[in-house]
Amino acid sequence: MQENALKVNILYDSNIDKIYQYLLILLAFILPLTVAGGNILMGLIVVIWLLSGNYSRKFNQIKGNKLAVASLVFFAVHVLGLLWTSDMTWGLHIVRKMQDFFIFLPILLTITKKENIKYYISAFLLAITITEVLSYLVWFEVVPAFKSATVINPTPFMSHISYNPILAFSIYLVSHEVIFNKALSKVKTYTYGFFVITMTFNMFITGGRAGQVMYFAMLSILIFQYFDAQKKKALVAVLILIPGIFFSAYQMSNIFHERVDLAIKNIVNYSDKESSSGLRITFALNSWEVIKENPIIGVGTGDFPDEYRKINMSKTPKLPNTNNPHNMYTLILVQLGLLGLVSMFYLFYTQIRLALSNKSKFLRDVGLVLPMLFLVIMWSDSYLLGHYMTFLFVFFSSFLYKDFEKS
Repeated sequence: MQENALKVNILYDSNIDKIYQYLLILLAFILPLTVAGGNILMGLIVVIWLLSGNYSRKFNQIKGNKLAVASLVFFAVHVLGLLWTSDMTWGLHIVRKMQDFFIFLPILLTITKKENIKYYISAFLLAITITEVLSYLVWFEVVPAFKSATVINPTPFMSHISYNPILAFSIYLVSHEVIFNKALSKVKTYTYGFFVITMTFNMFITGGRAGQVMYFAMLSILIFQYFDAQKKKALVAVLILIPGIFFSAYQMSNIFHERVDLAIKNIVNYSDKESSSGLRITFALNSWEVIKENPIIGVGTGDFPDEYRKINMSKTPKLPNTNNPHNMYTLILVQLGLLGLVSMFYLFYTQIRLALSNKSKFLRDVGLVLPMLFLVIMWSDSYLLGHYMTFLFVFFSSFLYKDFEKS
């Protein structure tokens, strides 16, 4: 009887695991295409996980993963910040926005499989390929503009704020395969190389400046990974290649040319505080006044809008208020002070430390580039609050930093 029961349990676990893997592959594909689809799939995974038993094993898996613990600490600090917030409604809104670090990342870390990583990434890149093709079709006016895509800024399914950073990360994944995977056939090498070129061109016909900065940061890291110990050669290559691509894009792409000129003009002429760059500078300066008054624990998880409104009325009354300073570091410092900033940095520190200890070159390299790129682009927006970028961060973290041998 016991032997039969054991066989039934093994079969049950095996079937549940198969369901998980199909859902994860589908989730990877859906991730850059639709918010609703991603939420439905993630909700389904959570429900199955909660109802499928083995709670002791699941708890031990989460407790034994350093990134899961760091993720829970980061979330817990946001919950703790509700104790000294005045605006509980907005505080709970922020906590809900951060639930990926409490629910999704720990759960996904318990169900991802090393042997299926190639399928997760392939499904994700297939979706990016579809998005890229549609972007070109809109740009060439083969199909009419739809959703967020326009002829001038062809970014289907999502705004350029998310599209370009996700595209930059995708270029890294494909480029890494071309450069480091010696087992690739010639056909695959040329095909992947072609897509690296088309995705790079697509990067500069769309308007996401943060993603373009992320692209140059990504390329610099990739060059250093390629030359490995030869740091001087890597530096020379970066100093030649990065300016070369930048000025080529500047000459060839009207939208890139215009947005670079506009950014420089807005920064130099800060007197135009109502420009995009001018407003971001103002958000940062006003937020700093709040930070100086509450440096250790911040004003509370929900009090950024109210506190910013007060300082804005005093310093820059003619400019609009904001709920988001478009800078993750600033937002965390205002809300949760140094306590929150340390908890966020601990999350990234854990990722980098786990990546460096990984024996797989692919997992080590990608595991390093993910937090490094987020540390760059979070200067331009609150990228751990947005749906697409947070899902990207959480989903890839679920297998890049998992100790599969221990699991």
